[in-house]
Amino acid sequence: MITLHHCVSARSFRPLWALEEIGVPYELKMLPFPPRALARSYLDINPLGTVPAFSQDGIRMTESVAICQYLAAQYSAGNLDVSVTESDYGAYLNFLHFGEATLTFPQTLVLRYTHFEVGERRQPQVAEDYGKWFLARLRTLDPLLAKQEYLCAGRFTAADISVGYALLLAQHLGLDKRFTPAVSTYWERLQARPAYQAAMSAQAAAASAQGVATIPSPDIRP
Repeated sequence: MITLHHCVSARSFRPLWALEEIGVPYELKMLPFPPRALARSYLDINPLGTVPAFSQDGIRMTESVAICQYLAAQYSAGNLDVSVTESDYGAYLNFLHFGEATLTFPQTLVLRYTHFEVGERRQPQVAEDYGKWFLARLRTLDPLLAKQEYLCAGRFTAADISVGYALLLAQHLGLDKRFTPAVSTYWERLQARPAYQAAMSAQAAAASAQGVATIPSPDIRP
């Protein structure tokens, strides 16, 4: 059985979405945010105290994009993943990691310095600068998304899940109001996917059943 430790709308939403796309059974264990402070026993599972934590038959993983890549390769060959023999294999890997390293990282600074720091430690200028950084890098997708529905290989892949989570985080931060038309249309398309909606419903139901607050609290790594 696959077990996924998750906080509402944190990075762990990526593997949750992938699991729903693939359709394999899993156990979802919800945690309050931040788990390293509010669920100290979780440190025995992931000493970093961050989510996700993924386990299956002795395999343990803690990086959201790596888990998506693993799931796509193991359970969705030719569908969510892109084979090394396909011409878009390089583009697939690039967009897979672009979603985290380039798009999610600057948003964690926006989140930290507008929501999690207090008093004089809040830095509105830092938040504004990194918000602009995120939007500038997001705009590099415009030419591609203006002519195709998904990022690569002519189909929805784990790369779209990776980038899609960055758009979900941007929505929580109010940055979606500054999306370009091409990105907005792409984001609407992703949200319309049944598996995305199922993942949203799964986290809400699990949070309610396990007594965890459902207010979105994306994971940061200060």
